[in-house]
Amino acid sequence: MIHKTAIIDPSAQIADDVKIGAYSIVEEDVSIGSGTEIKAHVIIAKHTDIGKNNRIFQFSSIGEESQDKKYKQEPTRTIIGDNNTIREYVTIHRGTVDDNGLTVIGNYNLIMAYVHIAHDCILKDNIIIANGTTLAGHVQLDDYVILGGFTKLHQFCRIGAHAFTAMDTGFQKDLPPYVMAHGNPAKPRTINAEGLKRRGFSQSDISAIKKAFRLLYKKDLLLEEALKAMQELAIEYKPVQVMVDFINSSSRSIVR
Repeated sequence: MIHKTAIIDPSAQIADDVKIGAYSIVEEDVSIGSGTEIKAHVIIAKHTDIGKNNRIFQFSSIGEESQDKKYKQEPTRTIIGDNNTIREYVTIHRGTVDDNGLTVIGNYNLIMAYVHIAHDCILKDNIIIANGTTLAGHVQLDDYVILGGFTKLHQFCRIGAHAFTAMDTGFQKDLPPYVMAHGNPAKPRTINAEGLKRRGFSQSDISAIKKAFRLLYKKDLLLEEALKAMQELAIEYKPVQVMVDFINSSSRSIVR
């Protein structure tokens, strides 16, 4: 299961059925769960936990120390969940003490080639990140986010659940749930209606989300006015409450 040219630190905890390809390196204080496959020329840096049934493709670097100039070799961590696919040349950096000390990748995510995920990023589940996308430090992606190729996110940005970005979109502010955006800087275009259908949202909920989008972006309302109207809509439609809560908790303000 482990190629003879791979270099594995004796302290690494590796499940019996893990596959590790030629010339890969696994450093100290690493755990790798059952069913995971690490292909050739991968580096799994120290202080990294990898769950079950992940596939990590050649020339990826997982859990390396942060590029943040304030990082001083503190023993922060990278945590990767289960059933993720991490393609060629992906770089994921571990957390810093300026945040919670963790970079976290959830479950069932597809991270395509040449993606960079910086320190202290938190990715939840069922996310797709297309080639060449760059996440600066402290970025958060909620469930079912899809980022088009070469999307760029400023530090501390958050992308809400089921949101969708087109190719080469740039963010300096947060993107609310369900919204599709494009441009640099990003501009809201519509809601991710097709994605919501595929994920089992009812037609009435999708219609309510469309109405909330119009209140937020098409009615020329102040943000406070839009939120008040959305809150009334959310009494009957719970997905709209998700939008309201997201906007109220935004630290960078939202794309608008």
